[in-house]
Amino acid sequence: MTAPAPPVCPRHPDRTSYVSCQRCERPTCPECQRPAAVGIQCVDCVKEQARTVRQPTSRFGAPVRGGRPLVTMTLIAICVVVYLGQRVDDRVTTELMFIPLLAETEPWRFLTAAFAHSPSGFMHIAFNMFALWITGQYLEPLLGRLKFLALFLVSAVGGSVGFLLLAQLPERIGQPSGWTTPTVGASGAVFGLFAAVLVLNRHLGRETGSIVAVLGINAVLGFVLPNIAWQAHLGGAVTGAVLAVVLALTAPKDRTAVASASRRRWFWPAALGVLALLAIASFWRIMSVENALLLQLYS
Repeated sequence: MTAPAPPVCPRHPDRTSYVSCQRCERPTCPECQRPAAVGIQCVDCVKEQARTVRQPTSRFGAPVRGGRPLVTMTLIAICVVVYLGQRVDDRVTTELMFIPLLAETEPWRFLTAAFAHSPSGFMHIAFNMFALWITGQYLEPLLGRLKFLALFLVSAVGGSVGFLLLAQLPERIGQPSGWTTPTVGASGAVFGLFAAVLVLNRHLGRETGSIVAVLGINAVLGFVLPNIAWQAHLGGAVTGAVLAVVLALTAPKDRTAVASASRRRWFWPAALGVLALLAIASFWRIMSVENALLLQLYS
């Protein structure tokens, strides 16, 4: 008579195991064992359960996860590295800053200016990074990493477009004006985040008094203090508010998975539409200014 073979782990046939999975009842070696509410489960059953169990998400489709806001931290790190480069070499500022005069030939400046700050002092970048950290800790878990990143980047572009649209034109060709004034800073993107917090909190029925006060104080400072591009603040705030309205409209009223996916997927086409509108507005402004300068030249 032959004795029965000892039970072995299906994933590791060379290992004998007398402990079985509570779900599939297969032998499970210590490496493949996962603690369960009662007994243990094998790693295969745990993976299968994770695929079938619906993961909790926020109202805007972001997975409910712990941990740090990685996108916010990455954006802050990029700004800090760029700032250190600006302190070492002035050409970093020159290559990244936004100037309406160069908007047509060097369009990347619409975005890169948000990652550069005034190299002559520390308060500019310190305030912007503090505001980014505060709003990012709230918005990134609420929206998800990709949507939060899109909100920041599109608001940054919107800030530059706002500065472009409202830049003062020279009375005569060659005279200094807002059209030749450079601007740097993440303020436009930060104001977009401020506005998004206001819109989304109202949509969710949450408190909005504090963010209204923050927006009001900073709006007043933009007109009172010198060397502040209030046009970029306004452009970023309007862009962030529009994107937040899109987020609110595409947030599902029904909690079912099918309804959630079908509504939320419209955010990305809408965000591209906002970018297209910003591009059209910029092109219109550039063409209008060029025509005005040509009239000055030949008048």
